[in-house]
Amino acid sequence: MPADPQDAPKPRVRRTHLSLFVRDPEASAKWYEDVLGMEVTARGPQWVFLSFGKKHHDIALIRAEDGAAAGGLGLQHYGLEVEGDLDEWRRLYGMLLAKGVPVVKTTDHKIGFGLYFTDPDGNRFEFFHETVTDDEEGKRVLGLYGAPSEPVEIEPLRG
Repeated sequence: MPADPQDAPKPRVRRTHLSLFVRDPEASAKWYEDVLGMEVTARGPQWVFLSFGKKHHDIALIRAEDGAAAGGLGLQHYGLEVEGDLDEWRRLYGMLLAKGVPVVKTTDHKIGFGLYFTDPDGNRFEFFHETVTDDEEGKRVLGLYGAPSEPVEIEPLRG
C-alpha cells in the first residue's frame, strides 16, 4: 500500500538565509555593510557572508560568472521586516535616498507598508513595516484584498 501523502514529512523552517550572485562580492559587501548595517562574518576568494548580528550569516554574496546579466528571471525581492514604528521606517527611507540607493516604489499592502530598493547588482529588497501583527488576521486581510500592492506616497524622514 503506498504511503499517504498526508504522512509525508514537511519542512519546519527555523531560519533562513539568502544567497545572491553578484559581480564583485567585496564591493557588494561594502554596500551591504553601509546601507543595511550588516557585518561580514566570513569570506573566501569568491564569496562573502554577512549577518544582521544574530546569525552566522543572513546573506551570502557569491561571485557570478563573467558576463552574467542582471534582472530577468529569478529573485523578485527579499523582504526585510524592520523593527520600530512608521517613523523609523520613514527614516530608513530617508537614509536610502541620502545614500543614493535606487528606490523602486513604496506600497500599501493593507497589512503593512513596503519600501522597495535595489543593491548595486540590481537585486531588489524591501523594508517592510508591519501594521497587522496577528498572523491569522494578516492572512484574512491578504485574502480579502487579494494580496494588494497599492502605490502609496509617504514622505521620507531625513536625519
